[in-house]
Amino acid sequence: MVRFPVVTAWLLAALAGAAPVPIAFEEVSRAAGIAFTLRHSPTPARHQIETMAGGVAALDFDNDGRLDIYFVNGARQPGLGKTDPSYYNRLYRNVGGNRFEDATAKAGVQGEGYATGVAAADYDNDGFTDLFIAGVNRDILYRNRGDGTFEDATSRAGLAHHGGMRQPWSIGAGWFDYDNDGRLDLFVVNYVAWDPANEPPCTAGAERVYCHPKYYQGLPNRLFRNNGDGTFTDVSERSGISAHVGKGMAVAFLDYDADGRLDAMVTNDTTPNFLFHNEGGGRFRETGITAAVAYNDDGRALSSMGADARDIDNDGREDLFVTANHNETFPLFRNLGRGLFSDIAYPSGVGRLTLAFTGWSNGIFDFNNDGWKDLFAARGAIDDNLERFSHRKAAQTNMALANTGNLRFVESGSSLKGTGLHRGAAFGDFDGDGRVDAVVTRLGEPALLLRNVSPARNRWLALRLRGRKSNRDGIGAMVEVTGASGRKQWNRCTTAVGYASSSDRAVHFGMGGDGRASVEIAWPSGVRQRIADVACDRYLTVDEP
Repeated sequence: MVRFPVVTAWLLAALAGAAPVPIAFEEVSRAAGIAFTLRHSPTPARHQIETMAGGVAALDFDNDGRLDIYFVNGARQPGLGKTDPSYYNRLYRNVGGNRFEDATAKAGVQGEGYATGVAAADYDNDGFTDLFIAGVNRDILYRNRGDGTFEDATSRAGLAHHGGMRQPWSIGAGWFDYDNDGRLDLFVVNYVAWDPANEPPCTAGAERVYCHPKYYQGLPNRLFRNNGDGTFTDVSERSGISAHVGKGMAVAFLDYDADGRLDAMVTNDTTPNFLFHNEGGGRFRETGITAAVAYNDDGRALSSMGADARDIDNDGREDLFVTANHNETFPLFRNLGRGLFSDIAYPSGVGRLTLAFTGWSNGIFDFNNDGWKDLFAARGAIDDNLERFSHRKAAQTNMALANTGNLRFVESGSSLKGTGLHRGAAFGDFDGDGRVDAVVTRLGEPALLLRNVSPARNRWLALRLRGRKSNRDGIGAMVEVTGASGRKQWNRCTTAVGYASSSDRAVHFGMGGDGRASVEIAWPSGVRQRIADVACDRYLTVDEP
């Protein structure tokens, strides 16, 4: 069925938009010393977990001001033998000069079991970034000791089990402070009940394929409240989170109704997405249908995968970008205010540009620093044998869509030519030049470090926040920047970005031609802070007053 979108006044205005600065990336992983390959243990039986690995995190674990990279690996599948070192998770330390060194063994973060996702943040407010690893039948909490090493704090923290669920499968997780008490809480995204001994054989014609999610029972997500003493309390039931069973893939945090409390958007695979509205008092209400993000604008529950929440149109309201399977488009939910969203994938141009592809991790960042946030998606088919039963290609390129500034997006990033079964993606400025880079994983192939080489004609400003009454990372803080030209932008501090991945917590703004700006920060504690006449083209460290 051919779709003809409704033409509106804002769409007609959008057609007159100016062409944005091109977005360009250079693949530099080999030159940078990164030699990680995502091992997902594929088998002829095509167990469901094989296609779901593997996330990546951008973090500064040693506080030297340079972003490091942590990859989660698939390991051997449960019951298929001992894992050798090539299947370990990997930590690469940024030593400067666009070079990285393998710091895995020294740091003690090799991981055990079949991992899928990672979430990075400072959960104990000691000034050092910790790691939560989500996986099949086992999760790991690595506490950063601050001396370049980590300790396994899973059992002591009370995160060794998922509320008694049999054979839990955690896809990913995210850190946020849902009760604004200054301590980061943990939201764990669960997928389906998977048992390799009872997995149905699925085919497309004569080809064995990965099964549709309808053949598996969904799982509730989990919410763990930070007690402030290194332990967590499972509040999934009392908060209302576990009352809703889905097939979760990713979580993004936003305050979609601007009430001062962070809400949680959970993408679900072929079932309606969840939007958990934070009611206060430790309770959440599921509002996906009433907010119009449960389905796309065709009324379909999609194979929703990655999610990011940011303000794409500079109106002060956070929007949502979601990836999905081919023939579905990647929904772009515009926040209309009053607790309501509208899927503008088709009128924005995103629908046409994504219809033929499958997307996994994703992000909303201003890659060309023109003052408008752009879109990135890691792409690759679910089945590596797709060509045998379809006209589509399994190995796909990644995607960058440039924001024209008027609710229209155009394909950019023509340098993204490498193909693969891309999965995880994390974002941050790895070389410190003010342009947001990306690191992407590929099933069975070396990871990609994509250095942003977009024309450096625009200015930029990035903030590193340090909370006092709020959590130390400042996660959840909303930053408003007003350039010298009077243009306003908003961006939130978060590490929960995309599918199974975690990005740098620095709050980045492209400033276009503005060389100076004023900054206003709404901290999770309720404190509002104003900083006047800030010079751009720099990283600004801001302490909560």
